[in-house]
Amino acid sequence: MLMAATSFGQILNLRPRKELERENEQLRLKVQTLQQEIDRYRAEQSEKQRLQEELINLYEENDNKTKEAEIVNTDSLLNIWYVHRQLRQSSEGEGLNMDSVRFKTDVPDSVLVRRLEAMNSFITLPYNETVKNYMVLYSEKMPVKMGNILGLSSYYMPIFEEAFRRYNLPLELKYMAIIESGLNPTAVSWAGATGMWQFMYNTARIYGLKINSYVDERLDPVKSADAAARYLKDAYRAFGDWSLAISAYNCGSGNVNKAIKRAGGSRDFWNIYQYLPKETRGYVPAMVGAMYACKYAKEYNLEATAVQLPHYVDTFHVKQNMHFLQVSELVGIPLSEIRDLNPMYYKDIVPGKDGPQVFCIPHNYTAAFMDLQDSIYRYKAAEMFSGVDVDKYRNETSGPAVSGKTSGGGGSRTYTVKKGDTLGAIARKHHVTVKQLKSWNKLKSDNIRIGQKLKIRR
Repeated sequence: MLMAATSFGQILNLRPRKELERENEQLRLKVQTLQQEIDRYRAEQSEKQRLQEELINLYEENDNKTKEAEIVNTDSLLNIWYVHRQLRQSSEGEGLNMDSVRFKTDVPDSVLVRRLEAMNSFITLPYNETVKNYMVLYSEKMPVKMGNILGLSSYYMPIFEEAFRRYNLPLELKYMAIIESGLNPTAVSWAGATGMWQFMYNTARIYGLKINSYVDERLDPVKSADAAARYLKDAYRAFGDWSLAISAYNCGSGNVNKAIKRAGGSRDFWNIYQYLPKETRGYVPAMVGAMYACKYAKEYNLEATAVQLPHYVDTFHVKQNMHFLQVSELVGIPLSEIRDLNPMYYKDIVPGKDGPQVFCIPHNYTAAFMDLQDSIYRYKAAEMFSGVDVDKYRNETSGPAVSGKTSGGGGSRTYTVKKGDTLGAIARKHHVTVKQLKSWNKLKSDNIRIGQKLKIRR
């Protein structure tokens, strides 16, 4: 037995210890990744089953209370988070070079021209191949994505219209959000632009949007739309033309001014078109294409995806720290609905001690919320806020400086990349910028891999 043990030990010694440790770490990461996939799949299946049961119960409850409720198909009624995920995962229209592609359509040019004129848009655009391409793209080439957008529009567009009316702006500006984010309030671009209206950090602060470790008002559909309206009003004052104002929203006033100078001072959109950044060139035509598809959805058999959203929402001002789970468990509002209506609180915490915070709930839970409001703040408070120092951020009105310098007193933490992560999503989650992440980790591109360790400075 002693000889066998010795021989086995000799065999083990043939491989260096560091090599064995490295192989063990690789295996551990693979097991961790597989476990995350299993957990994600189980969570999705569980949420789907819960949603179907919830919808059935909701219908039965409404049917008992009132005969005005309409019969709904629970298989087609989707929660808003699910529709947002569909939009993110959809590949329709992705990767197209709109400068070179030429779509064909059975609709005659004369009909397209007549429909375009009948829209009576505030943007004066001649009918040409660029505009036509985007009209065909949105109306014929991505029916699933447009169905989701139409479904979300029924909830979000009235919010935008209210903001633009407040500043006496053309209501057609609301379609910009489709191009910016696909109506996803939690969208984050590769450059760090965040929210439905894709505000960069500095611009958001200039227009009064609060950003700290618990609140990012760029994710608030109401406040971000108000800020977008004020930005567009300022841009129109500067350029005196809506096409240029809209272009400025996408690439900044500086780039539009450069394009005007290169075009010899012309302020005609099509004269400066070739001098604009590539992404911005198609921005105005794309907006017209989306607007056209929404206006003539019936003509193209585009059907809105049914989205589970409350018809009526009540707004409260919360003056104490409150966790979403306190409301969900005590009042009975599904956690997914609370998140849908309050995306600006991305840690599920309303930091009410920082000052009154807006909190939205479905109208049918209003009475219960008001009756239980004092109890909500105490409910499982020690458990919910364990390890969370909300008061630490009471005076924090911004995230890290965009210069790349750290925002605190030094130190760093390590984040392990998970499946589905992007640099933009990781940056938003940890309240830093993509530029900072790349600088701290010496990344030359936006590519990251599962299991990769990223340094995040404090």
